[in-house]
Amino acid sequence: MQQTLRRPILCAFLLALGAMGAAQAQERPLWSVSGFGTVGAVHASERHADYTSTVLRSKGAGVSGSWSADVDSRLGMQLDLNLDKQWSAVLQVVSELGLDNSYKPKVEWFNVKYQVTPELALRAGRVALPVFLTADYRRVGYAYPWVRPPVESYGLIPVTNSDGVDATLHWGLGGARNTSQLFYGHDNPKLAGSLTAYARGIVGVSHVSEWGALSVRASAIGAEVSSNLGEQLFRGFDSFGPAGQAISRRWEMDHKRMRVASIGMNYDPGDWFVMAEAARLNTDFFFSSTRSGYVSAGWRWNAWTPYATLASVRATGATADPGLPLGALPPQAAPLAAALNGGLNTLLSSIPQQDTASAGVRWDLMPNAALKLQYDRVTPRHGSRGTLINQTPDFRSDRTAHVVSVAFDFVY
Repeated sequence: MQQTLRRPILCAFLLALGAMGAAQAQERPLWSVSGFGTVGAVHASERHADYTSTVLRSKGAGVSGSWSADVDSRLGMQLDLNLDKQWSAVLQVVSELGLDNSYKPKVEWFNVKYQVTPELALRAGRVALPVFLTADYRRVGYAYPWVRPPVESYGLIPVTNSDGVDATLHWGLGGARNTSQLFYGHDNPKLAGSLTAYARGIVGVSHVSEWGALSVRASAIGAEVSSNLGEQLFRGFDSFGPAGQAISRRWEMDHKRMRVASIGMNYDPGDWFVMAEAARLNTDFFFSSTRSGYVSAGWRWNAWTPYATLASVRATGATADPGLPLGALPPQAAPLAAALNGGLNTLLSSIPQQDTASAGVRWDLMPNAALKLQYDRVTPRHGSRGTLINQTPDFRSDRTAHVVSVAFDFVY
């Protein structure tokens, strides 16, 4: 684990233990261990790209193989420690396929909480990013009705945690139960090879209001992000002087701002449910602005829950750039400039634009275990590869991929 994370957390643990004093010596800490997992298999009809649940996967179903167990399969374990009525800690470790093509376990949560009052709690460490309805259980497939949350919305922020601090306040107003959360942190996800990325100054607010069977969550988050993705491309533009440098400054992912706002609702009286979310992403680099949303509904009949979902994502910013003016360049420089322009537009076309119609059924075959079957009709739009990865030169946008998924979800 990184020193930037390990040192603050260990210090927080020591402070928590020291705060117990002599009274804590008379009591035994209360430990609890729990876990969750998904064993899944996915088939995709697309033969020139991979369907996957997140861009942080190295492969999926499609060009890498018509069937894949890597799209949704994961295993997680959580350790909770309740030191007393005020101090507690949690450690959650998750194993799933990453960009390094391994299932190396990663720390999803690792934090200490201090319950200042029954209504106010403070945390320090690695915490879940409180964005989207399933933020607190996004890795736990058993907790939601689908095989996976709609990728058009949840793919906006594939990273699910940050290292920092937050404050959560529970309060009531009329008949509503409210939870307001402020958070600040940073993130430096492990990627593959020499590829790097980080987000600094992650700051945001999340608010949940509940009225009986209705729950509404709104979130806003901003961060400064950097990555060396496309670095060689932009150094090539820099070699063309001020005109090329202006293109690099416009599109390079180097200390640029990212902002995400989302709102979602879930109405679940018990026998049926309806969920919907909408999100807006704005950036100052090549992964331009998007808007996304979905609506999903299902009906519970004994142990069976059939459901259907419509989801969409669209670019709201530029998806192409004319690049360097070839006519103004010496003949010997034009081929390189044309190649750079093509590389830039390949990056810009990676902005997801996609429609998906889904139908599925969940069977709660035993306590704490469910079997799910889902069909997705996935159509990338407007020259985009959508949320697909590993596309080949023969990939074509606007061609529908048919995806069938089966998943066994469990908690213990």
